[in-house]
Amino acid sequence: MIELVLASASPRRLDILRQLGLDPSVEVADVEEAFRPGETAEDHVRRLAREKVQAVATLRPGALVVGGDTVVVGAEVLGKPADESEALEMLLSLAGRTHEVLSGLAVSLGGRTVCTVARTDVVFRAYDEAEARAYVRTGEPMDKAGAYGIQGLGAALVEEIRGDYYTVVGFPVASFVALLEEIGVRYAFGRLEPMG
Repeated sequence: MIELVLASASPRRLDILRQLGLDPSVEVADVEEAFRPGETAEDHVRRLAREKVQAVATLRPGALVVGGDTVVVGAEVLGKPADESEALEMLLSLAGRTHEVLSGLAVSLGGRTVCTVARTDVVFRAYDEAEARAYVRTGEPMDKAGAYGIQGLGAALVEEIRGDYYTVVGFPVASFVALLEEIGVRYAFGRLEPMG
């Protein structure tokens, strides 16, 4: 049996893995999440996903470790807001516009790590500052890239998505299945099995 470890504190990533019938243990990686000079958003989420799984893989040899990182790219790159004022600023910058969500995902097994970046465009409807403030007051935006959760109350801000919904949540399922296959593991609808 393949032991699965999620290298992330994200309850959303854990929920998606459980939705897939998997029951990972959780081991949070201690990785500095700041951008490096000259690093693009794509390079950033790919590097963080890789660093998170590699940090946990050293503690859990033999386990299959998965982890990820997500950013929102509007006029600038938006991570998690530091406070309510920053959350409001982010939400107002996205109102009535299209932005891109990038989710880096990495899988590590037996000393080998593979990773990818999934992209999805999200169109927000036009809304005013009072509505954005009301959403911030719910507290939901505070631990999410771009200050919103598409799987929660933030769904009311979204007019359209172009691409994979799960990329926006922060765990692109199709990319996960492809990475598993690349590393020699098959997702068998609720189980993970070695290939070949």
